Amino acid sequence: MNRIEWNPKALRQMRKLEKADHTAIRKAVNEELSDLDQARNVKALTNHDYQYRLRVGRFRVFFNFDGGIKVVSIEEVKKRDERTY
Repeated sequence: MNRIEWNPKALRQMRKLEKADHTAIRKAVNEELSDLDQARNVKALTNHDYQYRLRVGRFRVFFNFDGGIKVVSIEEVKKRDERTY
């Protein structure tokens, strides 16, 4: 079981979210990141400021793993369409 620590920046971002999104992210972080070997929506990142990302609906939770999990940032992914590129 990994210890999960929240960066102050990530906590501020969580407070700005709607309650349903806040609850979904908190639940996913607690369930998925408690055991990284069994995590389904976690991807290791390369050439990025953070080591890993967890996908939760339209949000991405970025975190580092250094003996424990440190949630660093939460970002919303905007919907893409044919005019995006």
